[in-house]
Amino acid sequence: MKKILIVEDDSSTHHILQELLKANGYLTYHAYSGTEALLLLEKESYDLILLDLMLPGMSGEEMITKIKDIPMIVLSAKASSDDKVNCLLKGASDYITKPFDSKELLARIEVQLRKNAKFRLPEKLRYKELELENDHHTLLVSKEKIILTKTEYAIIKQLLLNPTQVITKNKLLDWIRMDTEDCDEASLRVHISNIRRKIRKHTNVEYIESIWGIGFKIKE
Repeated sequence: MKKILIVEDDSSTHHILQELLKANGYLTYHAYSGTEALLLLEKESYDLILLDLMLPGMSGEEMITKIKDIPMIVLSAKASSDDKVNCLLKGASDYITKPFDSKELLARIEVQLRKNAKFRLPEKLRYKELELENDHHTLLVSKEKIILTKTEYAIIKQLLLNPTQVITKNKLLDWIRMDTEDCDEASLRVHISNIRRKIRKHTNVEYIESIWGIGFKIKE
């Protein structure tokens, strides 16, 4: 699971961010000042930082210049173009003004995590009888080739990349929208049903498990 450090001194905003990220499968860590954040960074590595600018003690702008190799998304009530340009030139990866839209924030987080991924997607993803060939966008079930649509491929790829985790519906929808097309929850259920039907032609095993009210996962 990806680890995100929230650097925010407002307890209400901090709580909102924590609950949003946890609900979408991220591990959250917390700092209420720039100095506290730097101390945490000396002990732990993180995949992304959400950074407020108006912090006690060390400001967010100063903190940006001290951090390298970790994507930072600034969340700030400062809305002027000068503030945005200044932060981006200093090294911030993105800038979102408060109040923020939750879906937009999650999408921007996902974009930054993709850009800064420390691994290349393997040529093949394997799980029991399933083998996904990423170079050819094909799925093999017991060595039998299955033709997938772009959306079906995007779904099964994310499930196989995280075989022990529950992938929330919102997270799957965000991935699909960035990879292929616009998609809603009803369409997602149809795509999942189609993947199950195609797999079922070659095995009696139900590989995609629905987690009621949350999302989907590969059945262990």
